[in-house]
Amino acid sequence: MMGRFFSLGRLLALLKKEVIQMRRDRITFAMMLGIPLIQLMLFGFAINSDPKGLPAALVAPTEDRFTRAIVSALELTGYYRFDYPHASAAEAEALITRGEVSFVVTIPSDFGRRVMRGDKPQILIEADATDPSVASGAISTLGTVAAEALLRETGAEAQAVEAAAAQMQVVVHRRYNPEGITQYNIVPGLLGVILQMTMVMMTAMALTREVERGTMENLLSMPATPVEIMLGKVLPYLGVGAVQVAVVLTASKLIFSVPFMGAMWLLLLGVFIFVSSLVILGYLISTASRTQMQAMQLTFFFFLPSLLLSGFMFPYRGMPGWAQALGEIFPLTHFLRLIRAVMLKGADYAGVAQPMAALTLFVILYAVLALLRFRRTLD
Repeated sequence: MMGRFFSLGRLLALLKKEVIQMRRDRITFAMMLGIPLIQLMLFGFAINSDPKGLPAALVAPTEDRFTRAIVSALELTGYYRFDYPHASAAEAEALITRGEVSFVVTIPSDFGRRVMRGDKPQILIEADATDPSVASGAISTLGTVAAEALLRETGAEAQAVEAAAAQMQVVVHRRYNPEGITQYNIVPGLLGVILQMTMVMMTAMALTREVERGTMENLLSMPATPVEIMLGKVLPYLGVGAVQVAVVLTASKLIFSVPFMGAMWLLLLGVFIFVSSLVILGYLISTASRTQMQAMQLTFFFFLPSLLLSGFMFPYRGMPGWAQALGEIFPLTHFLRLIRAVMLKGADYAGVAQPMAALTLFVILYAVLALLRFRRTLD
């Protein structure tokens, strides 16, 4: 009687069947093990909300002992790394526009003379505030650190912060986002995140849908080349991406009042190249998937590290070197640099040439791999 309701033998047979299916479905098994490991490694080692070692440029026509003392004190805080210690004003402007430095420290040529005369000298520190969280920690230490360094160099004893500030003034210029509004950083980045999430997933399921519905044979029997088939699958989604771009840009201006400082044609060119890389990547994923579920799983396997390592959720400069190197292999990383530079900094083509070239390289690479994969399926 008990065997009619429960049988240990039948249960073991069902468990054996499920284990065999899990072993055969390698993509699902990899997701079950890979996603937790990726989250553990990224959140445990790569994510840092208080970035240090931020690249900086120094503009100092006369490098006297007072200038060296202040630079050394800033480096000792751990926040500043002077990669360009002998930059001119024009070079520093180009570096901060391209996002290669987070700070530009300008010390005037008469700084030493004014210190000796007690004329309350000034130094200017320009911070790239497109991501307010990046510069906040470094800026909060500026006044005290620089003033104490100057007091030590002049032979004075340690003073209170008010007394130190009376001898020198640190002028901080938060560029591109002086009020530190988070939406100015998040909303432009959301355009890249939304496009990546939808374009890759929808295109990835385009070819696998043909396989599941049994219409793949009809597609292969048509007198069409792999290039024609790929373009026929990805071009419609470019139109969908155009609608999404229009909606997000309109909302960013009307609802969130995000400033637009650059040229619209430059932004649209970058968006077009970025969306092209995404839809071709989705097509590449579809050539490696047998079902729509597998295509969706592979998409999320790509989407998670891209979201965490691109600089959208956490400061890119705060990650260790190996994590920043991994972030460079995702198109979203370069697109975020491009759109923030154009919208918030008013960068011209020269200022975004590097991320534009990287996105173009992704388009070529993904297209070649997708065509090679598709030819293999034709065989």
